[in-house]
Amino acid sequence: MFYVYVLYSLKDRQLYTGFSPDLKSRKSAHDAGYVKSTKHRRPLTLIYYEAFLLESDAKRRELYLKGGNGKKDLEKILEDYFKKNNWDK
Repeated sequence: MFYVYVLYSLKDRQLYTGFSPDLKSRKSAHDAGYVKSTKHRRPLTLIYYEAFLLESDAKRRELYLKGGNGKKDLEKILEDYFKKNNWDK
């Protein structure tokens, strides 16, 4: 399986979208500060993920979610989470 995931930074209240074939170990790497792009944004919470059978599909989805329309779709999918946590875009 291949995973596309979204992390929420409790420090700067921003989202990080990533891809990994092993979601548990990748989340552990983020938590331990081994990922350069999120090292200074900890603590992080996993708020969303999708699983794919093919790596190419997961990478395509990651790129989409990082783009303008994908970000809008993600905000719509996670609308209730954002309301509950008083998240401002």
